[in-house]
Amino acid sequence: MSTSSSPIVLMFLLATCSGALQAQAPAVVSLSGPSQLRLGGTGQYSALVNGVSGAVVWSVNGYAGGAGSSGPISTSGFYTPALSIFAGHSVTISAATVATPVSSASLSVKILNPLPTITAGSVTQTAPGTSFVLTVSGSGFVSASQLQLAGVNTATTFLSSTELQSSLNLAAGTTSITVGVLNPDAAQKSAVTQTMTVQTIPPVSLAQATRLLDQSTFGPTLGAVQSVQQMGVAAYLNQQFATPTTRMPAIPNPPVTICPNGTFACAQSSFWKIALTGNDQLRQRVAFALSEIFVVSTDMVNARTIPSYQNLLADDAFGNFSQLVNDVATSPAMGAYLNMLNSNAAPAGQIANENFARELMQLFTTGLYLLNADGSLQLNGQGMPQPVYSQTQVQAYARALTGWTYANASGGVPTSFPNGVPNFDQPMRAIEVAHDMSAKALLSGVTLPAGQTAEQDLSGVIDSIFNHPNVGPFVGRQLIQHLVTGNPSPAYVGRVAAVFANDGSGVRGDMKAVITAILTDPEARAADSDPTAAGGHLREPILYFTGILRALQFTNVDPQGRYDGASNYTAPLGETPYAAGSVFNFFPPSYVIPGSAINAPEFAQENTAAATLRMTLADSIVRNHLTSFSIDMSPTSFLGQIASATGNPATDSANLVTALNILFTHAQMAPTLQSAIAANAALLPDIGQRVRVSTWLVISSNFYKIEQ
Repeated sequence: MSTSSSPIVLMFLLATCSGALQAQAPAVVSLSGPSQLRLGGTGQYSALVNGVSGAVVWSVNGYAGGAGSSGPISTSGFYTPALSIFAGHSVTISAATVATPVSSASLSVKILNPLPTITAGSVTQTAPGTSFVLTVSGSGFVSASQLQLAGVNTATTFLSSTELQSSLNLAAGTTSITVGVLNPDAAQKSAVTQTMTVQTIPPVSLAQATRLLDQSTFGPTLGAVQSVQQMGVAAYLNQQFATPTTRMPAIPNPPVTICPNGTFACAQSSFWKIALTGNDQLRQRVAFALSEIFVVSTDMVNARTIPSYQNLLADDAFGNFSQLVNDVATSPAMGAYLNMLNSNAAPAGQIANENFARELMQLFTTGLYLLNADGSLQLNGQGMPQPVYSQTQVQAYARALTGWTYANASGGVPTSFPNGVPNFDQPMRAIEVAHDMSAKALLSGVTLPAGQTAEQDLSGVIDSIFNHPNVGPFVGRQLIQHLVTGNPSPAYVGRVAAVFANDGSGVRGDMKAVITAILTDPEARAADSDPTAAGGHLREPILYFTGILRALQFTNVDPQGRYDGASNYTAPLGETPYAAGSVFNFFPPSYVIPGSAINAPEFAQENTAAATLRMTLADSIVRNHLTSFSIDMSPTSFLGQIASATGNPATDSANLVTALNILFTHAQMAPTLQSAIAANAALLPDIGQRVRVSTWLVISSNFYKIEQ
């Protein structure tokens, strides 16, 4: 057989080789899609293989499916750039065929900044004058975002992708500005803009600042006055709301080491020190007001209970009223004072101790009679007031509050009832076998079912009282009386009660909102600009004493650094901390000056002897005759500073009186009295005498005694 191939075989081999070569030829891949993408956006890419759709593998910067640093791309070519990509850089989108041999195509895509949006913003004055801060909220902000004012770039601080900020100086009288945001890149030609209203801090005068501080602290100081002027009222209140509690330290047992004068003196010393020097002045002033509503007294309870009680009032001063009521109810101080402590379930046919149950409603939360929203009495068809609760309901509350005793040493539930080892520093705990398990019909349509624990019944008790419509006007009115005026109008009470019912966000009992409403109400601020406006109240002895000492920049000179010596000066006036003669406080909120229709609670303490003793105390202060405290009455001391702050040298009698008028009486002293004091002081040859006599005449006058 011949070894040469036949023509047919050769033709077959050539045809086979030709087909193989044709199958291995590379495919032609083409891509289409956007060549620019913005951060936060997406892009859809398509691939054609030899002019038709074909199976491909997508990649970004060489990573199949993309990577965290570049962003993912789906199997269908849908690409999302990673937010970490720096704007201005490019990524490479590639598509490779699945068939062999692999063929691919690539497309360079430039990544641009997102388009910014503005959703909100504010231009707020940081201090009276021309200094403002601009805050812009929105989306799509980057580190290179540029804020503009009326098209002009301004220094920009990048806070986040949703917030930018800038410090500004604006001309006086500016009411609105046009703000723009530009994310620099070639594609955004102009800024996104929005017009914003300029929020200004109303100028606060020395007199206005002093008056606000009189209502919200234990007495104005020069530094605090200047702070209020710089920040404005709203910022000052917010700062005080954010200031942590100055806590009263627990009294050890025995207290000899730090309290050589006994536990009562130790508690008194802590109170005075906090009142005179604490930074949380508003919190402590509100706590003091609460202590005169939710009264406990060392006349009947161990003074070692006072620190924990004072601290809970201060902690809850800016919380929710329902939490305050809960904490008061379970405190060992209140438990001992009004007999909820160790109140056992009564045997059949007998009643549980009603003391705390009754006062919880009568004095602390609802009052005796149904009230309108403005605090006025609801009268029936015969014109008579209507009681809030019945004796049966008092007994139901008493039964609901049984079973509570001292906590054990660690704060837990003790093993026996009653617990004979006092724990003055932690809330009471309940022992269920001592709790009345029967059903109880309470206020607000609440019925506690039988079989509930003491804790469940306490929660029901608080809910039933907290939601009663009387609480807002009843408590709100008393807080107004302690902070602002003894005789608030029904409209004032109604506005505060409305905030108690709803703080604007649907929250009931928000104490921050209530305190803000009280201090910023038009009636509270009326005398800022009109000294003849009605209102004010007599300074009770504690506030009279602290106000003078803080204003005159006292120094504590007690060898042990103790402050309880202050009680020696207010006790003759009928008041020392936590020593009220009864649960009705040192003075009742309903006291009316005889022969008038004026509700003026603190005047229940005022008589000829008290008036004389105040003048004697004022004399001791200006003569620097206090045992534990030193007052520098020299013209170059604090009085010189306050006079200098008003531009009036203290060496001039008229200017000195002007400064004292601002510091102590909010510039409300009668001009005739100012002139008389200045004229008589000018007759004294010694400058120091002028200062002492002028100060005594001011602080012993009715213009200071009555806080307008």
